[in-house]
Amino acid sequence: MDAPEIVTSAWIDDQLASTYDRLGVRGGLLESVAGIVARRWWPEGTCFDEAAAAAGARALELAGVAPHEVDLLISTSVCKHHLEPSVACAVHARLGLSTTCTNFDLGNACLGFMNAMAIAAMAIETGMAKVVLIVDGEGSRQPQEATIARLQDPSTTVQDLFEQFASLTLGSGAAAMVMGGSRDGAHQYLGGISRAATEHHDLCVGDLTSMRTDTAGLLTAGLDLARAAFDDALAEGWEWTNCDRYVMHQVSKAHTEQLCARLGVDPTRVPLTYPEFGNMGPAAVPFTLASIADTITSGERVLLMGIGSGLNCAATELRW
Repeated sequence: MDAPEIVTSAWIDDQLASTYDRLGVRGGLLESVAGIVARRWWPEGTCFDEAAAAAGARALELAGVAPHEVDLLISTSVCKHHLEPSVACAVHARLGLSTTCTNFDLGNACLGFMNAMAIAAMAIETGMAKVVLIVDGEGSRQPQEATIARLQDPSTTVQDLFEQFASLTLGSGAAAMVMGGSRDGAHQYLGGISRAATEHHDLCVGDLTSMRTDTAGLLTAGLDLARAAFDDALAEGWEWTNCDRYVMHQVSKAHTEQLCARLGVDPTRVPLTYPEFGNMGPAAVPFTLASIADTITSGERVLLMGIGSGLNCAATELRW
């Protein structure tokens, strides 16, 4: 689900025009470098769990699953209004799930949703659950409003601007997925690979008001980790050099183009949502997958791929 309020990069440039002029920085970098024309905001006052629950309700409806059939609920939202209780508790209540439905949050930056898919598969395989609902709701309004206000301050330096540039690429949205249930038309989860390079855990650190990123360092380390993980996957027997679709975590134009080049992936097989929706964090992969679901034919091989701050990297293969 996409949030309803469209916020263009041109509008953000207008808000920061005086800062750009003072620092001698040209405007338009969000579009020309990051490739992000717009992103979405939820209306003022919208709760992240409200967005996640709306996506969950829609996923249950499309899957033909009743709320009481869900055995496990996993919320993967990075954005949270408070430390406790979990976002999953609020989503559980909003959806009217059973008292026997286990629910919890799972956080791992932009990889949370993909990690939840792996946990759901294990829960189903071991018999701990028959039906798992994964939800995610993200919002970029708060961090971007705070970042714009901070960067408008006359004391802002060039270093401040570029350290906080990545926060302006974020987008709002929600996604959900139902796994299990053995219904007609279900798609097969084949598994995948995960690799860590946690020595880079301080390259991108953020909260609801601020995110500081070493953009160049994060890009280089992320691409190196992705290449190493991909090579390991090929050595383990995964045949990922010629998948039908590559659904990548949507970060930016530079990230997507360089990742395709490093992995030898045909960019025409990579659907793009970042130009109009920005980087929606862990919601990006399922949101992008949903955007092309109607065009994927039975039997196609779909590779989900993501790199998350920390650093962690994961790839998961689906057979449609």
